[in-house]
Amino acid sequence: MKLIFEKSTQGHACSLLPDSDVGSYRLPQQLLRPSAPRLPQLAEIEIARHFTALAEQVHGVNNGFYPLGSCTMKYNPKINEEVASFPGFTKIHPLQPEESAQGCLEAMYQAQQYLCEITGMDAISLQGAAGAHGEFAGWLLIKAYHHSRGDTGRKKIIVPDSAHGTNPASAAMAGFDVVNIPSDDKGCVDLERLREIAGADTAGLMLTNPNTVGIFDSNILKITEIIHDAGGLVYYDGANLNAVAGIVRPGDMGFDVIHLNLHKTFSTPHGGGGPGAGPVGCKDILTPFLPSPVVSEENGRYFFSDSTASIGRMKSFYGHFLVILRALTYIKVLGATGIRQASEHAVLNANYLKSCLEGVYDVAYQGFCMHEFVLTLERTKKETGVSALDIAKALLDYGMHPPTMYFPLIVHEALMFEPTETESKETLDEAAKILIDIYQLARENPQALHEMPQKTPVSRPDEVAAARNPRLRFNFHA
Repeated sequence: MKLIFEKSTQGHACSLLPDSDVGSYRLPQQLLRPSAPRLPQLAEIEIARHFTALAEQVHGVNNGFYPLGSCTMKYNPKINEEVASFPGFTKIHPLQPEESAQGCLEAMYQAQQYLCEITGMDAISLQGAAGAHGEFAGWLLIKAYHHSRGDTGRKKIIVPDSAHGTNPASAAMAGFDVVNIPSDDKGCVDLERLREIAGADTAGLMLTNPNTVGIFDSNILKITEIIHDAGGLVYYDGANLNAVAGIVRPGDMGFDVIHLNLHKTFSTPHGGGGPGAGPVGCKDILTPFLPSPVVSEENGRYFFSDSTASIGRMKSFYGHFLVILRALTYIKVLGATGIRQASEHAVLNANYLKSCLEGVYDVAYQGFCMHEFVLTLERTKKETGVSALDIAKALLDYGMHPPTMYFPLIVHEALMFEPTETESKETLDEAAKILIDIYQLARENPQALHEMPQKTPVSRPDEVAAARNPRLRFNFHA
């Protein structure tokens, strides 16, 4: 497929904007470019066809099965989009007076209240732009808390070796030293090692439960107790909340702070660069430090409030408002019963698909999983030369998005599946059959797997060469 620059023809154009009804203004000469930008010249129909063709090459949950582990690529109900498009929500300005935006403030306040109830937290800020942004805010809360008590020697953050990569990165950005703790043979936190590591220099521990290999750590109350006894705080990475929302609350497990991925658990579109939303919630001891402002209510009036101890703004204005609205709609439509059922079905689907594949593929950790599970292709690669990458690439020829590859790092040749609650048994049966067929092909004709995909617009690229010698701009003179 040609780039839009390659489709450009001199003199082709379309008029999309009406004539201006206000006077023109010329920028000072020193602010002007020496020459006009090289924008592509196309007629409207050419533009429409180009972007339609691009859209047809994109795979999303509307196209087919998308079991991207740890990403929760669930279907997004269209009512969310309808509510987020209401004029009363879209035709406002963040700088207009609070009295003229009471409906919007009430929606934000409700979102705060619902998210606190679901997570077991006491307060929440909606400012986070996405998960990692919320993570960073959470670490700043913990840092501010310790410093407010004069406890500046707490520099160490403990992170499991199976953690999402953003966990140690966010902690390091906040100025902490990161210490990895190994997993035990069940994929959970090694309690003895945790007791050895936790001490007077421990600022906190970051954990998601269920963890990255899809297992609920039954020792969670012991884990949070160990950190609290050492004087540290415990941070919940909300990436895997889709397995337990409505069933168990992180606040009740002993967590002090949490960030949420509204674009995952609460069904708002994500992928392709966003937008996301990463609210950060906390217990009372951290509430004064929350990013401000937050929405408060008094006698039926909603307003923004600040705290003098706040870590400040994390984002201009008040967060990704329309993403928050989508999540609020999802919560109100499902209610408490529906949210619990969504989590239960996510766990049911993951265990069903895992059971279909067991006996053919090697499962990294045996037994009951939560919302996701991990296969290991280590033995298959040794016996046939077919890797996890080969299996993932082959799935593209069957119209199925690959699962997460080579993560978590503690599992060799890993493929991590998260089917989500919105997939039917029929879809899971079809996916299982495809995966079993590919496995049999790997045994019979390994070379065929090395050459897949064959049916996609782009076959298998040289990913090493692409990473080392990327072509990031169009060469007009080529």
